Amino acid sequence: MTRIRRYAETDRDRMLAIFDANAPAFFAVNERADFMNYLDGNAGLYMVVERGADLAAGFAVAPGATGRAHLNWILVDPAMQGGGIGAAMMAAAKERALGLDAALLDIAASQHSAPFFARFGARELGRIDNGWGPGMHRVDMELPLAG
Repeated sequence: MTRIRRYAETDRDRMLAIFDANAPAFFAVNERADFMNYLDGNAGLYMVVERGADLAAGFAVAPGATGRAHLNWILVDPAMQGGGIGAAMMAAAKERALGLDAALLDIAASQHSAPFFARFGARELGRIDNGWGPGMHRVDMELPLAG
């Protein structure tokens, strides 16, 4: 069973372990401090996904400019990928963004994660080579929430 709930401070070490399991494949190693700061400063926005008794993933949706929201720090334990967790997170992220009166969900991905978001209808707006660190390109995307 998959359950999405609010992040708690007791989840911090497990979320950092999930980040570490995804670096350097999906995140630049130098982004770890940014992720820790995000968790510490935005705990009220962050959501985690439980699969059974295991903490498997996390993400946040933050308000943006009028009509927009931001998807932040979406990550899944690599050992639990392929089981529908990503789809559950994307459905929850869309629902949260619609609750913020957003029509578009902004996503700052890497060249490795962009294909995942494209499967849900996100389109690329621009790319910055090495934008997240050496060899980790930033891909800015937006996901229309209607239609």
